[in-house]
Amino acid sequence: MARYLITRLAQALVIVVLVTMITFVILHLLPGGAARATLGKEATLQQLAAFDHEMGYDRPWPQQYLMYVRRLLQGDLGYSFQLNQSVTEAIAQRLPKTMVLSLLSTLLAIVVAVPLGVVQGMRRNRWPDYAITAASLLAYATPIFFMGLIMIILFSQVWPILPPEAPQGFTLQEVLADPAGLVLPTVTLAIVTVAVYSRYVRSSMVDNLNENYVRTARAKGLSEPRVVAGHTLRNGLFPVITLLGMYLPALFSGALVVESLFNYPGMGQLFWQAALRRDFPILFGVTLIISIATVLGALLADLLYAAVDPRVRLRASRS
Repeated sequence: MARYLITRLAQALVIVVLVTMITFVILHLLPGGAARATLGKEATLQQLAAFDHEMGYDRPWPQQYLMYVRRLLQGDLGYSFQLNQSVTEAIAQRLPKTMVLSLLSTLLAIVVAVPLGVVQGMRRNRWPDYAITAASLLAYATPIFFMGLIMIILFSQVWPILPPEAPQGFTLQEVLADPAGLVLPTVTLAIVTVAVYSRYVRSSMVDNLNENYVRTARAKGLSEPRVVAGHTLRNGLFPVITLLGMYLPALFSGALVVESLFNYPGMGQLFWQAALRRDFPILFGVTLIISIATVLGALLADLLYAAVDPRVRLRASRS
């Protein structure tokens, strides 16, 4: 198990290094280089030269990359002159809000998707399975911005029970002070995730219900609910563990649309506004944070998978 852990950590570290190298190269391939991307079109040649000298961009590329990594390790992601604040501060103000939205939508998706997947697995090729499958495919095929518009029309216009705009506030406490405003963004972001998770749980349940240990449990006289709850469900949740780590990029892309649609002051809205303003320091800072978070999420999923599945630990010890 220790060897498995060290191997996974080493792989994650290599990927993080590659991510930093890719962002470093892309930043220098922008028209005008990093100085023009940071200072904007109005900067003079003297200002660009002074910026390059101050940041070390007039030095050889290997030395520049080492300086770039050193700044990243110190938490320096650059400076946004359009926002008149550092990228680190801008992200730190909005990241907790996006984490809350993502956490709430993920918890909601799991609570809804796991029972749906279990029902589909136990009633496969019957009308409940067909009905849930049709609803899941419809939800998955519907663009998330259109789904959000439908939610706004239904629950803010037709039945005006929820506000059409997400909570506004500079701090996380101000956002949490308006829980009703979080309902529509959370549900909208969770719908597609429910469709994906339920399909994976269904497939895993169908596979596990045909295993020998399930037949043995049934032969001992255990009832079907006890067979499912005590034996099949735990193995059926393994795909969800993997998806929790691997679905982060898709979750952020959905948050980008949802936050823009509901005017939610999070990372997605920050990224969208930076794209409109061509604020490259913000774009690269957010991209770097999301890339590293994706790597860490995949690493966490691997470790959780090994913790709950003895077969993974056995293969790791043999290797």
